[in-house]
Amino acid sequence: MLAVTFAPPVLHIPDGFLSVLVALSLWLVTIVVVIIALRRVNADLGERQVPMMGVLAAAIFAGQMLNFPVAGGTSGHLLGAALATILMGPWAAVIIMTCVIGIQGLIFQDGGLLAMGANIFNMGIVGVVITHFVYRSIRAAAGNRVWSIFVGGFLSAWLSVVLSALITGLELALSGTSPANVAIPAMGGVHILIGLGEALITVGALAFLYFTRPDLLKIGEAKPAGRGIWLAGLVMAIAVAVASPLASSHPDGLEWVAEQQGFLMHAQSAPYHIVPDYLFPGIENQALATILAGIVGVLVVFAVALGIAYARRNKNAASAASQTQH
Repeated sequence: MLAVTFAPPVLHIPDGFLSVLVALSLWLVTIVVVIIALRRVNADLGERQVPMMGVLAAAIFAGQMLNFPVAGGTSGHLLGAALATILMGPWAAVIIMTCVIGIQGLIFQDGGLLAMGANIFNMGIVGVVITHFVYRSIRAAAGNRVWSIFVGGFLSAWLSVVLSALITGLELALSGTSPANVAIPAMGGVHILIGLGEALITVGALAFLYFTRPDLLKIGEAKPAGRGIWLAGLVMAIAVAVASPLASSHPDGLEWVAEQQGFLMHAQSAPYHIVPDYLFPGIENQALATILAGIVGVLVVFAVALGIAYARRNKNAASAASQTQH
C-alpha cells in the first residue's frame, strides 16, 4: 500500500558521498560520452522520433517522482534508461537521461552538482549501454520474434538497475565512503528487488505500445508519429506528476543503504535552492506544492529535450544541404 507523502525522497547521489577525484573523473567520462551522443544521435533519430524524445524525457522525469515501496522499508523509482534505449536507440537515450538528471539536479536540487557527472554516468550511460547490449542480443538470438521484445525488455531493464547500483557501490568504495565489501553487496542486494519494479514497468509500457502503436518500437523510421501521439504522451506525463504526492515515503535504495551503513551524514546540501525537494516555493499546501513542482519539471524537461532534438535535426539538415550545394 502506498503511504501518502508530500515530497518524493531524494533520488540521486548527493555531494559528499563521492571524493572529488572520483566525481571529477566521472564528469570527464560523462562529458565525452554526451558529446559523442550529440554527434551520433542523428543515426537513431528519424523525423518521427524528434517529438517523442521530448515526451519520453518528460515521462521518465514524472515516473521518477513516483517511488514504489519495496520490502524492508525502502522504495524504488523508475530509472527509465531501458525504456529510452529500446524506444529511441542508445545515443538519443543518453541525451534524454542527461536532460532528466541534469534538470533534477539544477532545478530541484536532487543530486549534487559535483556528483551530477556520476549520476548521469550511472543511470544515463551505464543503464543505456547494458540495455542496448542485452536487449539487442536477446532480440537477435530470438530472430526478432515478438516475445523477445518483452523478455529482452524485462531482462535489460532489471540488469540496468542492478549493474548501475553495483557501480555506484564501487564508486562509494573508491571514494572511501564505505568499504567495497559493504557498499557493493548492500547496493546490489536492495536494487535486485527495485530492478524487478523497473522491469515490470518497462514491460508494461512496451506491451501498451505494442498493442496500440507498434510502429513506435521501430527505431529510426522516417514516418511522422503525428501530433496526437506526443500530445497524449505529454498529458500522461503531467497526469503522473499530479499523482506524485502518492509516492512511497520510504527512503530510496541509495538513501536506505546510506542510513544502514552510517554514511548518510556525509550528504551535503545544495549551494542554492530553486525548487528544492520537489516542493514549489511559496505554496503552503505541500501536496499542491509537489504537484506544481512536478508539472513544472515535466514541461521544462520536455522543452529542453525537444529543443535539443530539433537543434540536432536542423543542424544535420543544414549540413546535408551544404554538402549537396558543393
